[in-house]
Amino acid sequence: MPRLMIVGGHRLLGRVKVSGSKNASLPVLAAALLCPGRCVIADVPELSDIAVMCQALTCLGARVQRAGGQVEVDASCVNTLELNDELTRRMRASNLVLGPLLARFGRAVVAYPGGCNIGSRPMNLHLKGLKMLGAEISERYGYIYATAERLVGAEIILDMPSVGATENLIMAAVHAAGVTVIKNAAREPEIVDLQNFLNAMGARVRGAGTDVIKIEGVERLEPARHTVIPDRIEAGTHMIAAAITRGDVCITNVIPEHVESLTAKLREAGVQVESGDDWIRVVAGGRPRAVDVRTLYYPGFPTDLQPQFMALMALAEGTSIISETIFENRFKHVSELRRMGADINLEGHTAIIKGVPRLSGAVVEASDLRAGAALVLAALAAENGSIIENVEHIDRGYEKLERKYNTLGARIMRVHS
Repeated sequence: MPRLMIVGGHRLLGRVKVSGSKNASLPVLAAALLCPGRCVIADVPELSDIAVMCQALTCLGARVQRAGGQVEVDASCVNTLELNDELTRRMRASNLVLGPLLARFGRAVVAYPGGCNIGSRPMNLHLKGLKMLGAEISERYGYIYATAERLVGAEIILDMPSVGATENLIMAAVHAAGVTVIKNAAREPEIVDLQNFLNAMGARVRGAGTDVIKIEGVERLEPARHTVIPDRIEAGTHMIAAAITRGDVCITNVIPEHVESLTAKLREAGVQVESGDDWIRVVAGGRPRAVDVRTLYYPGFPTDLQPQFMALMALAEGTSIISETIFENRFKHVSELRRMGADINLEGHTAIIKGVPRLSGAVVEASDLRAGAALVLAALAAENGSIIENVEHIDRGYEKLERKYNTLGARIMRVHS
């Protein structure tokens, strides 16, 4: 299994380019199933999660070709409507094929998905919405069976603004008869990106980025070209990396509006943040001040940056409180940060962090994607060397992370044990 060996204590200095968004690429790739013909999607990052989605599309019969950051998907030859559990266990976003298959073919069979074990992320919102569109749903032996002669537009009010459910229901509704209205929809930028791709294919989707999305069903979609947005979570991770190493880093290929909640917290902590149209510069000259954070749905502070920000607060002056309101199991990184010398106490879904002057290198284990990123950042700032195990989690969401940080002056080596 691969490991990362990190020698900490080096300031990150220079420029780093953000890759295309993983969380935007996955639904866009799934949406290519909605029409026959060749869709071309650019700026798709080279990640293990992307590889799993491409494999899923191939298993369904689509032709998938990858060249660098471009993926071509031709769904003309889809010949099966069932996605087996071997693939779905490896990535939660595999469930995003459910809506497109049901919309185009009237049938889908998908095993219950896996992914990071960070808390309950049930499929009930997806299935409840599909039933309201007229689908018949049954569940047997770990599989979801969905059928519909043709979906019919409806008003759907989500119990919570689930990103996956919002994406699945938008894709299911593009071929539905009449108009579908999704209320309490998730507002994430990745949903806006999906809307842009669908509309380029000929769909009629409006309102993405707000909590009310309207979809007017159309008979047919055509293949389209699309470039996915930059990855805001990668951008945020780089911003925190600059702050935790007391560095000076210019982050390019970023949409500053997508990380405003993090920018505000970094400035509150005393970190200097400047931005332009597509870049952000982070300069940190000393220990940050302790600030409190509460994770919220977009545009609030993202849960996907909570572990990384906790690593920063572990070195802050004073005591900070981080409240996790999205996922109940998203504090698994706490025990690993403690092994590096962090002073963190948990009370339910709240972490109380008393900042320490320094962290020490240790052998730690990544329990999930963002926890792994947090441990990388902590190791970059720690004294001596650290070893991070289970880095396959990190590979799911960060393209060439060690290479990018090494160009900024970090000392990271990937080894295989």
